[in-house]
Amino acid sequence: MKKYTITVVSFLTLLITSCMASKDTKNTADIYDTTWELEYISGPRIAFEGLYPNKKPQITFDQKEAKVYGNNGCNGYSAPYTLNGKSLTFGEPGPTTMMFCEGGGEQQFLKQMKLITSYSIDKDGKLNLIQGDVPMMRFKKVAKQ
Repeated sequence: MKKYTITVVSFLTLLITSCMASKDTKNTADIYDTTWELEYISGPRIAFEGLYPNKKPQITFDQKEAKVYGNNGCNGYSAPYTLNGKSLTFGEPGPTTMMFCEGGGEQQFLKQMKLITSYSIDKDGKLNLIQGDVPMMRFKKVAKQ
């Protein structure tokens, strides 16, 4: 009886662990092959539409290069990132285009990126970039790559 109990407990532990690992892999895979468009940013006291009057920032994760790229509401950018489970950090953005744009949201977006410590994908499929335990930016899917 003791062997049977140990076998059942071992099997259930393995089953639960593999299901949890599979869930994390699926969520991590969900950030790739998608262009995400910013729909919320925390911090500024200016209305979202005032920060980004002409174009909303976008981000795309390149898994092979370990870089993100997109636009910051005005200029194009790219930056390295480190992803380990749900932990996510961004390195310094590389050279960007140098267009002048209205709103001032470009600097706010890049500043917030440097503070990110993790991410989550919520039940609605939105990408949340998080600082500590506070969601700082929320993105919606706009295109598959």
